[in-house]
Amino acid sequence: MLVLSCPNTTFPQLEKWARGAHFLRTGAETMTQVHERERQLHREVAETVQGRLPDVDVLAVELMGPERLCVYIDHPQGVDHALCESVTNTLRSYLDRYSLEVSSPGFERPLRTRDHFAGAVGRTVSVRTDVEVSGRKRFRGEIVEAGEEQATIEVGDERFGVPYDAIVRGNLIEERR
Repeated sequence: MLVLSCPNTTFPQLEKWARGAHFLRTGAETMTQVHERERQLHREVAETVQGRLPDVDVLAVELMGPERLCVYIDHPQGVDHALCESVTNTLRSYLDRYSLEVSSPGFERPLRTRDHFAGAVGRTVSVRTDVEVSGRKRFRGEIVEAGEEQATIEVGDERFGVPYDAIVRGNLIEERR
């Protein structure tokens, strides 16, 4: 086995990546603030988009960095490049604060609301919460019920009621068969 050691060599072009995500640096409190900001942005973006493009469903808004915003959309006839462009133009006012990415939901469709979870009953999901639910913040299992206030997720032999307002990330998991 060959090991090279270069103790006095630095790679400044890689230094910024080695430090990690700048806007998540201070731990759980900052994560909560980021999730709250995402929720607020989701409300604003959904209102703006649906006011101008009523058939477009804003599934989720995620901060991918301090100045990068990803908006996941859906439409009854599907999502194509022209629709993404229309949504981007509708959200042009956000371009002074964020680099904007508009995307279809893809295979790992975002799940945030009761309706999203109701449409995914029987499917495998990955869910992360901002507070502990039954002693955990991460769940990977099958949605067995989408109630009014919470989704019931079966993880192994256990079932967990996860309140929708505690969910910060939820996605379908594409199962390989």
